[in-house]
Amino acid sequence: MSQPPLQINCTSSAPRADEQQGLSQALARGELVAIPTETVYGLAARADSPEAIRRLRELKGYQDQRPFTWHLGTPPLASKNDGLKHSSPYTATVPSLGDPRLEPRPLDAIVRRLTNRYWPGPLTLVVQGVPAAMRAVAEGDWIGLRQPAHPATGLILHSLPFPVVATSANRAGQAPLLTAQAVIAEFGSDLAAVVDGGASCLNEASAVLRVGRGHFDLLREGLVTESDLRSSAGLAMAFVCTGNTCRSPMAEGLARAATRRALGEIDPASFGFEFHSMGVFASPGSPPSVHSVAAMNARGIDISDHHSTPTSPENLIGMDRIYCLTRSHAEALLASLPRAMGSKVELLDPLGKDIPDPIGGSESDYELCARSIDQAIAAHIAEWVGK
Repeated sequence: MSQPPLQINCTSSAPRADEQQGLSQALARGELVAIPTETVYGLAARADSPEAIRRLRELKGYQDQRPFTWHLGTPPLASKNDGLKHSSPYTATVPSLGDPRLEPRPLDAIVRRLTNRYWPGPLTLVVQGVPAAMRAVAEGDWIGLRQPAHPATGLILHSLPFPVVATSANRAGQAPLLTAQAVIAEFGSDLAAVVDGGASCLNEASAVLRVGRGHFDLLREGLVTESDLRSSAGLAMAFVCTGNTCRSPMAEGLARAATRRALGEIDPASFGFEFHSMGVFASPGSPPSVHSVAAMNARGIDISDHHSTPTSPENLIGMDRIYCLTRSHAEALLASLPRAMGSKVELLDPLGKDIPDPIGGSESDYELCARSIDQAIAAHIAEWVGK
């Protein structure tokens, strides 16, 4: 008679040290275990063990080589507000992969904003960049990442010295299982252990979002909406000069174009980016200067339909970043805006230099101004989008 799985009760407490050690040893041997998450129960396997992955596919009833999701742990006592770094593809330590700090993936700044907002939680991110040891669980250059919100599972995963993938606890074509008892009844001795964390509270699979150059694709709907994901991924930015007819309209156009290039020639709005420009002494509705339009046309950027907008708390309240073209613009805003908005105000030039006003100058003056703005924006792209 086959031996029943070890049952570990974590409904009201964290797993004991000896229980965590037993789970680690079972997974290290290539055996399968069931773990609770806030969505559904999962079947877990050591990600860099070909035998474990073979067993997992066989148990699920998969006839193909479909990918599995890398599940990441949560450090003890970590919370979104305690200042600790969370286990993520950018901060996790996975000793078996060699380098203790994983290489940044494309659009890592966007992915980091999403993980800061939704992890731990019911969001799976499919990103580019696969460690060599995990090619068997990936799909080409894409791999799924998830950080479950269940506290016991978070601690278990964090304690392991190797990466773990998991998939919903069900056979192919059947509904995911929501309790440890249902998992035992269905899979029994096929599992080395079952962690009982109580009934899954959400009873719904995580949302799955693919993020990479040229891609912001919601592959599976979940509790997190596509609109919320875009809002969290992108940034709303305002560029501020004096009259909002020369420098700031050029900055708006150049920032949008630079972000589009960094995203793989995809409309930044599809990633949740917004670009605005305003003036501290702007009159509403004025058109951009002729030379500004010409300087942008030379770069393939059309700002001819721009109309000036004055700065005001109402116009700036939804901004994540407020970039001023000179120090005097920043001082004017800080004097007029509510104190809570002051942290969003900064100079566009990262070296703290003013970008001179070309108003009344020649075409070459506007060209020089555009170059200065473009250089300043280039220094911000890594923070807006990532590598």
